[in-house]
Order: sequence, then C-alpha cells, then structure tokens
Amino acid sequence: MEHVVVVGAGLGGLRTVEFLRAEGFSGRIILVGDEPHEPYDRPPLSKQILAGQWPEERAVLHRGGLADLDVSLHLGASAVGVDRAAVELNDGTRLRYDALVVATGVRPRRLPGQPDHPELHVLRTLKDCRGLRDSISRARSLLVVGAGFIGAEVAATARMAGLQVTMLEALPAPFARVLGEQMGQLCARLQTDNGVTVRCGVRLEGFLDTSPGMSRNSNGGIAVRLADGSIVRADCGVVGVGTVVDGGWLAGLEVPTEGGLLCDATGVVEGTGNVYAVGDVAAWRHPTVGDRPRIEHWTSATEQAAVVAQRIAGKQVTRHADVVPYFWSDQYELTLQLVGRCDLATSVEVLHDPGVIRGTVAGYFANGALVAVLAFHAPRLLNRYRKLVATGASEHEVRSTAAELASR
Repeated sequence: MEHVVVVGAGLGGLRTVEFLRAEGFSGRIILVGDEPHEPYDRPPLSKQILAGQWPEERAVLHRGGLADLDVSLHLGASAVGVDRAAVELNDGTRLRYDALVVATGVRPRRLPGQPDHPELHVLRTLKDCRGLRDSISRARSLLVVGAGFIGAEVAATARMAGLQVTMLEALPAPFARVLGEQMGQLCARLQTDNGVTVRCGVRLEGFLDTSPGMSRNSNGGIAVRLADGSIVRADCGVVGVGTVVDGGWLAGLEVPTEGGLLCDATGVVEGTGNVYAVGDVAAWRHPTVGDRPRIEHWTSATEQAAVVAQRIAGKQVTRHADVVPYFWSDQYELTLQLVGRCDLATSVEVLHDPGVIRGTVAGYFANGALVAVLAFHAPRLLNRYRKLVATGASEHEVRSTAAELASR
C-alpha cells in the first residue's frame, strides 16, 4: 500500500498516522479534518478548557507541528463522498487511496425541536467549547439537559464557577443505562452534594420562545417545558443526550453505518478489504464476546489505531484493542474510573463502601464472572481489580480480594 487516506483529524486519526510512521510505513499519508485546527484532545473541552484553566494550545495532541510525520493535511475540509478507490472532499478534491481509515467520530444528538439559540449549546468541538464558555462567563444559571458524562462534567465545571445549575434526566438516575440505577444514584449524589439541582425521570416537551421581550430572563436565556407542565429557565444551557454516527458520506461503500462501521477484530470494515475504522465511529468485533460494541473511550481509539497501523504497514498484528476498555471522568475533586463493560452485566455489587462517595468501588458481574469495575477516586483499588476483569474472575475470587484489600 502506497497511499493511505485518514479521514478524521481527531485522536484516532492522528494516532493512526503516528503509529503508521512508527511501524516504518514510508508511503504517502493524507489526513483530512473538517475543523481548521491541528488535532487536539477533546476531554479537556468539558473541564480545563471550558473552565479557562488551560490555554487551547495545551490540548494539541502532537506538539511541535506535524512536519516530522510527513503527512499531507487537508484541514477545514469535509469528506462528502467515497467509493472503493477515492474520497471526495467538499472543495471538489478527489483523494485516491490504497487504504482508507475512517476516524470521523460522531456528532451530538439533537432533541426534537431543539432551536438554534445563541445560549443553547452542544459540546463536541473546540468551537462548541468556545461558545459555551462565553455563555457561562456571562451567566448566573445553567440548564443541563441529559445527565451523561458530558452533562455531568459541564455541570461540575459550571458549578465550580459559581453558577446555579439544574440538570434534567429522563431516566430514573444519571447514567442508569450505562452504570445501572444503583451507581447512577451515587453519581446523582455527587452532583447534589455540590449544589446541583438534579431532576430525574422527567420528560422534556419542548423549548419555549425566549427571544428578548418574550422571556422573564432579561438576557433572552433559555426555557423548557416539562411534561408535568412546569417550566425550567436558565441564562444558558447545554444538551448532552448522546451521539449519532454521521455516515451519509460513506454511502458509496455500500456498508451499514447506522450503528457504526462494523469491523472485524483488527479494524477492517466488513464488506471491504482496504477500509478501516477507529474511534467512536467504529464497531469492532470483540475477540471473546463476539459482539460489536461501539466504545467511545479515549484509550480505545489509541489502541485501535495501533492495530490498524500494523495491518496497513503489513506487520504481524501484535497489539490488541478493547479487550478491557477503560474510561475516566473528572467531576469536582473526584475521578470516576471504569474498566470493562457494564453493558454485559446482570448484577452489581458494592465491593468497598466507605460511607462516602470517595473510595466507593462496585463490581459488575455476568453469569458469575466479573466484567467491569467502577471506582470513585480509588485508583489503588481499581488497579487490583483491573486484572480480575481481564481474567473474568469469579464472584468468590472478587469477594476474597475485596476482603483482603479491606483488611489493609
């Protein structure tokens, strides 16, 4: 393979380029990104950059420019079409490839009737972060629709900046679909203990007209009506209700895209021989479970990029991805860490309960085997359980380990 085109200049795309060069690939690499910026890290967008603690330059992923990677850049350009030989950009450029890597990520899901309002935001890009940061800097109150990780992190950042924050969630508890209701209630406590108003099990009926003169908010903030007839108002808001795959430009490949690009265990998109996918857009076949989860974790994108680079470079694949996924979330003074896959679990058991949120550890089990562990700022404990998740340890073995750790 002499020509590699990587579409998507985020973490997965950049790491693919870096690993290709590290594996000795000497052919031409083209990196396409629809933002004008060089690849940057997204996790700080809801935390340090949103809070103004970091300059934007600190989030750049490859310091000192990309010249050492010998990569041709097409930044600020979107892929609008593709076939089995070339990618077409929105400026009419056609890029021929021997191997194509799709690393375009996902886009935020929008609510039905969600207006284009200057004080209502989603958060995915640096541009989104700038807009939300400007709104927060002028505001006294923030409405968060959706209590997922983006919503929770933005709520924490805004609360620490002194804003009144209200969080709305349709499920019985934050993260109930991901972490289960029991641990979701603990996540809710983390917010309420820090002054956030959390309303779960509520259904949003629509947004109200909050243009100047129509709202009791003098700055023309935002307002929503709930199914119970109540109205919630705030100076600004953010919607974090999940993501969707934007696969329209991939139609020419004639492969399914709705739930992500279906890949084998080494990133090859099924139905193709030279198209790969990494990151949030990719649904890799799990090597042991056999299903194809779409894992939107920072570490997974990096691991997948390493595997794909070895495949394209013609090397023996010695790396593995997503066997034990890892995720973290910084909220207030705590770091939540998760290893494994909660979606496989049929039961949850608290392994360490210090009586406060910090130090709580929960195990997730399926058919008596450990499949995931969630820790609330307990890195030492999590490191012990990580190996047990990888081996699918039994409930008895996990409880024995919990007792041993508790006795120290």
